[in-house]
Amino acid sequence: MKKDIHPKYYEKAQVRCACGNVFSTGATKELIEVEICSACHPFYTGKEKMVDTMGRVEKFRKRLAKAQDVKHRKR
Repeated sequence: MKKDIHPKYYEKAQVRCACGNVFSTGATKELIEVEICSACHPFYTGKEKMVDTMGRVEKFRKRLAKAQDVKHRKR
């Protein structure tokens, strides 16, 4: 292995989730911030939860409301 070409490896890097969960893992960054982890992801928890990425749910609701409004106007 060549020297000085690999990034520093942190054996106890902290991972912080938006839900408040904090755990350690090995990584090349000392602190990793994530939006969803295994403690809050619907697949792992079994709870149905709306995961909104970049406001997609809100955009869909606006389009749906607009479409229904246009539908009622045509009548």
